[in-house]
Amino acid sequence: MDRAELAAFLRARRAALQPEDVGLPRGRRRRTGGLRREEVAALCDMSVDYYSRLEQPRGPHPSEQMTAALARGLRLSLEERDHLFRLAGHAVPHRVRRGDHLNPGMMRILDRLADTPAQVVNHLGETLRQTRPAVALLGDETAFTGRERSLHYRWFTDPSSRLIRPESEHAEQSRLLVADLRGAYARDGSASPTAGLVDALRSASAEFAALWRTHPVLGPYCGPKRFRHPRLGPLELHCQTLVDPDQSQRLQVFTAVPGTESHERLRLLTVLGEQW
Repeated sequence: MDRAELAAFLRARRAALQPEDVGLPRGRRRRTGGLRREEVAALCDMSVDYYSRLEQPRGPHPSEQMTAALARGLRLSLEERDHLFRLAGHAVPHRVRRGDHLNPGMMRILDRLADTPAQVVNHLGETLRQTRPAVALLGDETAFTGRERSLHYRWFTDPSSRLIRPESEHAEQSRLLVADLRGAYARDGSASPTAGLVDALRSASAEFAALWRTHPVLGPYCGPKRFRHPRLGPLELHCQTLVDPDQSQRLQVFTAVPGTESHERLRLLTVLGEQW
């Protein structure tokens, strides 16, 4: 680990970021051109003291998880992320369509949707980042570990994951999720993380295995989705999706038709906060 170079790199990237780049207000009393240390620490989900010691440089050796958090918080490109990992004394993460590292452009868009239910999901159905209204709508989907990180896996192995959707739509949702994995499997091949997820699901769920054998394919249009929110009640939402082909990630934005009851209820998400 090269503490001096790591500290210099962090300082340079912090100085290059503007508040507008991460969805923060500039304010009138800002003297520095870039972000403050406390702002970067919050973006990286770490304490200000921990981040400050890394910049000084007198900090601890950051783990791979902390290094990945720094890369996300500083909105690094893949090349910059790899450089950061080398400075921190870690092997460069594999780029086998894992899609864990959020593309900086995708992050900038998400930062501007702070008052909207939106999230970034990779090709395995793993939620990488959510806005606060998305957490209020769907729960914290970034808190899962292992196979449970994937919504596809939870849907077929954990009955509680289906409670938010009306039972009448469970069969169609199952078909859509299998079709989504079919497409990812066709692109990634039999030696990929996608294949490992498929094998695990075929062993764990008879429903998944039966649907897998039918070879479902996603259509060009996905209609409105119905939800049963524990506090807001029934919602009918549209999910608009922006696809980043290089990173195998999708930005999902949930909206409701203006003037409808669902639209009025969706506006209450900012009042509810992240309590589910």
